[in-house]
Amino acid sequence: MSQFFQIHPDNPQRRLITNAVQLIRKGAVVAYPTDSAYALGCQLEDKKALDRIRRIRQVDSKHNFTLMCRDLSEISIYAKVDNASYRLLNHCTPGPYTFILMGTREVPRRLLHPKRRTIGLRIPDNKVILAILEELGEPLMTSSLILPDEIMPMTDAGDIRQKLERQVDLIIDGGHCGIDPTTVVDMTGDSPVMLRAGRGDISLFEMG
Repeated sequence: MSQFFQIHPDNPQRRLITNAVQLIRKGAVVAYPTDSAYALGCQLEDKKALDRIRRIRQVDSKHNFTLMCRDLSEISIYAKVDNASYRLLNHCTPGPYTFILMGTREVPRRLLHPKRRTIGLRIPDNKVILAILEELGEPLMTSSLILPDEIMPMTDAGDIRQKLERQVDLIIDGGHCGIDPTTVVDMTGDSPVMLRAGRGDISLFEMG
């Protein structure tokens, strides 16, 4: 049975944030809120937890995970960011955007695109997960919480508890999340290219 934490979306309780991070460091798979929908996450180097997320989602080893980061300085550790890219990232974060960038050697090989050596990164505009990331001190490996045979992500912690309480270790109820996905932007070329339109201001990338 999973643990269930109700964390205030605007004033996250420090005790619960600390407890959540302790569980993640012990190998927990956690369902948590973001600024788009709920997601599944685990510690960066935890291969067993990563495999559990793959089984829940029923995706193969080619599935691309995202690194959920706390700030731009953390993104620069795991991705190659030039000055132009940094300015755009600074303008758009935190926010509902996933940026595809060239990964650095700090990224575990299993998380990089096998041919392009890219990684998806984002900084969410959600106080609960940002507090967890600050306490954790490193990104979370994460994947949108979309169940097999579904096309829409899960947005309600109560529904997640009903369906996944025996498959995850922790469910964080941070309030209802929207159903729109993040906007995905490829930053590996000379100019940004929008790969998927989602939440956020997409006019910044429509010329890419």
